[in-house]
Amino acid sequence: MKKKICVVTGSRAEYGLLEPLLKLVKSDGDFILQLVATGMHLSPLFGSTYKEIEAAGFTLQAKVDLLSADDSLVGVSKSIGRGIARFADVFERLRPDMVVLLGDRFEIFSAAVAAYICRIPVSHLYGGESTEGAFDEGLRHSITKMSFLHFVSQEAYRRKIIQMGEDPNRVFVTGALGVENIKGIKLWDKKKLEDDLKVDLNKEFVLVTFHPVTLESNSAGLQMKQLLTALDAFRNIIKIFTMPNADTGGAEIRGMISAYVNKRKDDACVFTSLGAVRYLSLVSKAKAVIGNSSSGIIEVPSFKIPTVNIGDRQKGRIKPHSVIDCKPVAGEIKKAIDMALSARFQSRCRRIKNPYDKGKASGKILREIKSQLSRRIDLKKEFYSL
Repeated sequence: MKKKICVVTGSRAEYGLLEPLLKLVKSDGDFILQLVATGMHLSPLFGSTYKEIEAAGFTLQAKVDLLSADDSLVGVSKSIGRGIARFADVFERLRPDMVVLLGDRFEIFSAAVAAYICRIPVSHLYGGESTEGAFDEGLRHSITKMSFLHFVSQEAYRRKIIQMGEDPNRVFVTGALGVENIKGIKLWDKKKLEDDLKVDLNKEFVLVTFHPVTLESNSAGLQMKQLLTALDAFRNIIKIFTMPNADTGGAEIRGMISAYVNKRKDDACVFTSLGAVRYLSLVSKAKAVIGNSSSGIIEVPSFKIPTVNIGDRQKGRIKPHSVIDCKPVAGEIKKAIDMALSARFQSRCRRIKNPYDKGKASGKILREIKSQLSRRIDLKKEFYSL
């Protein structure tokens, strides 16, 4: 009998990472793919990106709408509660044999709680990592403890999960799906990007993505102001912004980006959702990526270009040598961008190897899921003591 694999996706970035695994599950005769969209996918504010999933040939078995217009800490807490209740109903209807979750966002935490209570084994992708500036840190580790299988991108992260009491026989180093996606995707050329996005790419440009640091109080606007002040010094470089996630403080950042672009239409533009193909195609032609997104640390190094990583949101992650860390202060950000754009650092980046590239991650993940589902799963986990 075919096993039902339910994969939950809540954001444009996460779906882009999951796509190689989704294609593999869909094409495997031993499985039935159950795909559930939630979070930003369902919001017009973030581009209603569930339509892109359907356009790619996937069928959505459920849509779990949990976001509210309130992105405050209380609003996010209420979204988590709604998500748990609605995922419970979805899992009761779909009755999957395994739920696959990626990352650490609050939508994914809601799905993990519902699956755990419903006694459905969870395969979690990319636990053991650190984002010390965001409450995602605690959510990620909580998801780890509710999960049965663990797929990590680095040996150091495997050791962290084992340190948390998880059985080493259920923790697997696979590398990053996002890096695999880069190798399998057909990137657009400059003309196609220009025609589609209506931007002039003959000038040098940088990509900018900045998310709130959710464990800091009232810092989103202050830090974004510092970043915009630093970018003002680079009038000869086009700034292409992507909007932040649905995190506490995100609305303030979105408003500041919109105002900045409206005043600087000669050298700045913004997109709500680029999608994986357009985003990666732009990365391949950019001089640098600037902000505090995990993509700047995990995927961007594969293109051998610099990343300027601002502040503490990604603090604790293993970083390739193409990443320049700096404080969220205008002078420090400008200094880091100058370094990233220098011929010397650009040359250095061309020689780096991405540590997140460990071969075809999707095949490794599916092989272990298949092995586990071929036998009886006992969800009563013993704490593994070091």
